Amino acid sequence: MQAETTPSGAVPGLARKAEKKSRLGPALKEIGKHKHAYILMGPYMILFFLFTVIPVVFSLLLSFFYFNMLEFPRFVGWQNYSRLLLNDDVFMIALKNTFLFAVITGPVSYVACFLFAWIINELSPKVRAVMTLIFYAPSISGNVFFIWLIVFSGDSYGYLNGFLIKYGFILEPIQWLTNENYILPIVILVQLWLSLGTSFLAFIAGLQTIDKSLIEAGAVDGIRNRWQELWFITLPSMRPQLLFGAVLQITSSFAVADISIALAGFPSVNYAAHTVVTHLMDYGTIRFEMGYASAIATVLFGIMIGTNMLTQKLLRKVGE
Repeated sequence: MQAETTPSGAVPGLARKAEKKSRLGPALKEIGKHKHAYILMGPYMILFFLFTVIPVVFSLLLSFFYFNMLEFPRFVGWQNYSRLLLNDDVFMIALKNTFLFAVITGPVSYVACFLFAWIINELSPKVRAVMTLIFYAPSISGNVFFIWLIVFSGDSYGYLNGFLIKYGFILEPIQWLTNENYILPIVILVQLWLSLGTSFLAFIAGLQTIDKSLIEAGAVDGIRNRWQELWFITLPSMRPQLLFGAVLQITSSFAVADISIALAGFPSVNYAAHTVVTHLMDYGTIRFEMGYASAIATVLFGIMIGTNMLTQKLLRKVGE
């Protein structure tokens, strides 16, 4: 039987193999050329693959099973997702609270990080270093947000209650952290206070690397004020830092849990400060329904990916 040939007379299988070799050769040469860089990246990539990529894949697979840590996993298909999206009222509350956190704390803290970095960057080096430490300190101070427990304490010794009673605004203490009308705004406030973290430092570093000749050239081309300079020169020059900061802010705004638990308890009153992550912790670390917890984690992961993609599209339009 005569072998099938291409119009040029070559056997298709051999042609494909030759094409693969032709593509593989330059790739191997490129790896060999930068082998030292790949060797240095190796340990991190191995750890990243073992402790990030593999757990994410296993979580995605486990979301299609019922697994209680005692019995062998039992395949249930889409049952976990249908239960989560159609029958879990607490998840809907957590999802609403999480989106409120993301919509408020994400953009506000992102803009605040950049504006503070932009202002501080204009100061002298010594003053800039001191101000950077002052703004960055809350995010590296561990459980420093516990001071807010004193501020919002429900007795007359709480700073806020004491101030309001002293000046006659109220007659008796308000239970700030057990009243569902106040819990969520308080947690959002504390999250905003803690949000000047790594994104703030990334913006400071990005502002330091802007080529001053671009500003001079912009002045020649017609830029007349700092706002035009910001939009047409500063922001386009900082796109990598802006994207990095956006990813961090999105992740932190969707992953709020510790602050909510510390201030409002676990669970909070009528789930007023319940988030998707606290819901995940409830089923993963207390009820040990690992398949259902994996479904929650997968939904949250999908929301984060979608939000990051949307943010990247918006940032590409900066300076246009």
